[in-house]
Amino acid sequence: MATFHQISSQNLECPICLTLFNQPKSLTCSHTFCKGCLEQVSQTQPSQQTITCPVCRKGTPLPSGDVSKLQTNVPLSSLVDEVKTKNPTCTVCETDEEPLAVSYCQDCAKNMCKSCERAHSAWKPVSNHEVVPVSEVLSGKVPLRRRRKCKTHPSADEDCFCTHCRENICSTCGMLEHMQAGHQLEKAAVHEEKVMKNIKELQEWAKLKKTTIENHIDFIETQRNEITNMMKRLIDDIDKTYEEYIQLLTDRREALKYQVQRLSENFDMELQTMKEESRQTVSHMKATEELVTNGMKVPLEKDALFAHDTLCENLKSFLGRDDPGDQSPRSVTERAKKISFRSYVKVNEIFLGELEGFTWDVKADVELPDNRMNCMTRAPDGKMAVGSGTGGIHLYSPDGELQQTLLKDVNLLGIEFLSDGQSVVRDKENKMSLYTPQWEKLDVTFETMSFDEGGFGGLTVDRDDNIYVSYRKPKKIQVFTPQGGKSVREVMCDGHEPVQIFSFQSTGKLIMRDVSGVVCLDGKGKKENVLMKEGYMYPYPAVCRDDSVIVAWVKHGEGLVSIDRYTRDLGHVHSLITDFKIQKPEKRNWFYLQEFESGEIAFCTPDRLYIFGAI
Repeated sequence: MATFHQISSQNLECPICLTLFNQPKSLTCSHTFCKGCLEQVSQTQPSQQTITCPVCRKGTPLPSGDVSKLQTNVPLSSLVDEVKTKNPTCTVCETDEEPLAVSYCQDCAKNMCKSCERAHSAWKPVSNHEVVPVSEVLSGKVPLRRRRKCKTHPSADEDCFCTHCRENICSTCGMLEHMQAGHQLEKAAVHEEKVMKNIKELQEWAKLKKTTIENHIDFIETQRNEITNMMKRLIDDIDKTYEEYIQLLTDRREALKYQVQRLSENFDMELQTMKEESRQTVSHMKATEELVTNGMKVPLEKDALFAHDTLCENLKSFLGRDDPGDQSPRSVTERAKKISFRSYVKVNEIFLGELEGFTWDVKADVELPDNRMNCMTRAPDGKMAVGSGTGGIHLYSPDGELQQTLLKDVNLLGIEFLSDGQSVVRDKENKMSLYTPQWEKLDVTFETMSFDEGGFGGLTVDRDDNIYVSYRKPKKIQVFTPQGGKSVREVMCDGHEPVQIFSFQSTGKLIMRDVSGVVCLDGKGKKENVLMKEGYMYPYPAVCRDDSVIVAWVKHGEGLVSIDRYTRDLGHVHSLITDFKIQKPEKRNWFYLQEFESGEIAFCTPDRLYIFGAI
């Protein structure tokens, strides 16, 4: 059996991995390499359609970029298989038995059986030789160490290196062949040191390069994670906006359904009244008929005769009346038939639609306890809270009945409610206070501007329970959290005076009443839309629970008010009230508008509360 050194000399080792060939593939230049080694080489080359030979650097076409499609070196593969399948024998024993080899000495280049290995290990001059298991050499786990003995002069070491031929040679070959041919020689040890130095430099460079690339990979992963998080936030924003829009449409749907319900109740009440009147007529006529019929029982004399005559005349009167026609109940039905639903679809606007074919009119005209109304807002329990500048919060039902009066000793400039039922109150000195749902004052302080600094202004609460306080003088808005303290941010109003402010629950934008118009501001205070109406100088807006906008347009000199509905982008939808005559307030030109939870609209002057509903 050949030694591993002989195997090496017979070119059974791959020039790349220096182990026995594994699936040898031949290039067009006739050089052969392991399939796996060529696959690694192909990954390092720019073109996947050609592979460059690591030995002669000639190119070989690579079909479909697949190394496995290269020609297999069948003879070499068979020889390698033969070497692997035949058990190597000991090359140290001088017997004819040829025992199986279990170890190989890299320094002696000998196969050794167990007994020879023990003797080899016991001999001190060779005790430092590298001995490896044969199985690891055959499996390719351990590469063979190259022998440094000259093939031409076996007793001579290959102590020289020819830089021209790129091979190790002995001194004799160098003197007799290479130097005479003009080749450059150097000591093999020097060349090996250069090679090792170059390998170490390449290793260090590769290490640095690998660190740089790994850092780059980490950076790429960081960017991927950042993009993933950004995309997740976008999806969350989309979902949040979708849910908000669905809630808006749901609220609008409920408001419209409530209007339909109230209209149905009104129509039903009219018909029920007609029905009851007809029943009463029948009942009266029946009673009179029975009394008249009593005259047939006995002859009538004196008073009984007079009474009977009167009853007969009454019955004749009933009978002489016109029969009830179908016109009145039919007119109610005809009015109901005129009511229709108009859907509203417009780019960038979300508004379900509007009921048409009926009218709005005043349901209640209430005189306020004083003439100093300063604010108005929806209360959580379906009532309307009206705040007085001389003290007190008055709670009214949708029918205009005064239900309760609270905080009689607080002179109000503004009031709003948080999502948990707590209320925030702004007094006439611009001081703010927080109250529990049971109207107990909490120990919370807000660092607002004084009245001298800020002047009058509005108050509103957004969907996140942030509290917005506006000031006319500096034309700005302060934003607070319910925890109080300093404002968390300020919003400049783009040059407009924020007399009254209202927050959209879906977008966080604001609707503001300026001295002459309605202004829509984004969350940073940038003006987006301005709404005015020809012939009206005094607009008073409000944001409904479905984020539609209603605006009361007041002709103060004539005492007329018109109310229109708009989308949240201030697109006109419908006119609700046109030139309704109000009692002109004597002293102050100051109004407020709000929508009840149940859909009725409240319009407040300094001394009166008007409640409008669909009829």
